[in-house]
Amino acid sequence: MHLFSDKYVSDMERPNLHDLTYERLEALLVSWGQSPAHARPTWLALYRELITGAEQVTGLPDALVRQLVTRTILTVPRRLTLIEAPDGATRKDLLELADGETVEVVLLRYRQRRSACISTQVGCACGCTFCATGQMGFVRQLQPGEIVAQVLHVQRTMVVVGEQLTNLVLMGMGEPLLNYDNTLTALQILLDKRGLGLPPRRVTLSTVGIVPGILRLAEEDLGINLAVSLHAATDALRTRLMPINARHPLDALFAALMLYTERTGRRVMFEWVLVDGVTDTPEQAAALVERLRGFPAHVNLILLNPTGDYTARPSPPGAVEAFTAALDHAGIPHTMRQRRGNVIAAGCGQLRQRQNDL
Repeated sequence: MHLFSDKYVSDMERPNLHDLTYERLEALLVSWGQSPAHARPTWLALYRELITGAEQVTGLPDALVRQLVTRTILTVPRRLTLIEAPDGATRKDLLELADGETVEVVLLRYRQRRSACISTQVGCACGCTFCATGQMGFVRQLQPGEIVAQVLHVQRTMVVVGEQLTNLVLMGMGEPLLNYDNTLTALQILLDKRGLGLPPRRVTLSTVGIVPGILRLAEEDLGINLAVSLHAATDALRTRLMPINARHPLDALFAALMLYTERTGRRVMFEWVLVDGVTDTPEQAAALVERLRGFPAHVNLILLNPTGDYTARPSPPGAVEAFTAALDHAGIPHTMRQRRGNVIAAGCGQLRQRQNDL
């Protein structure tokens, strides 16, 4: 049976238009006896005109518009709350999905960039001790259209004030590579030049180090950036901070990353949260230098952001200076991530469902 046969559409839940790649949209229209050429105006309406209902598609036969209205859905998340930092550089929206679950999406304004940080799961199963999302646990996977809809939500809010989204980071709630297929489909939709057309070099996927997912990603031709939440360079400490390390220890992780860099020709960004007396020690600096020796990498240092269930403190200036000096001495490129959003709990590691706060 064809994926989009009449029987499939009538027997199964109506497809969400935001779940469909361009090719799948064409296939759906053809299965209805329509010309595949109608996919183009439909796609433009979805990703350039940012419509919120199928009845808003223009340039199509009336009969086809009726089919889109009656035989598909177009889910748009409902914004429950909006919190903006006093300086206006960061805002965080709590979005309600069709089943009542919620995710947080963050807009970060820089001088030349407008970046959206989006989620790929409701909750997270990885359990990183310093991460609020990990503390809440895993609820469910997000569908491709639910990932895409977060980006479109941000784009709609920006168009109103004459701005455009320039960058995208999959660093919100959840682990993208544990929702691989849905995340990949969402990226294919968002990168498609016929629609939103985000430049791959301005899209970053962040993972805690899911080895099978990294190996799969190495075979894709996406051209996006890969960031790995490393945070410790010895298995003992990393497993204590990030239980997923017991399943994907450092030797296996770096073997996968080496293959990734060989296949893609791209360097990897390593995220390293600086925790006072835990991850900022001379021993960890030396272990990190040894791990990255000869590896095409960039280290993104992040001062710990507070979360309710993790009471450690961010590294003091002296420890940060000593840690960065070790990286400098080894010739390892690094930057300190500009602290954004921590005053509204929108910083790295602070996102979670907040239904109880409403």
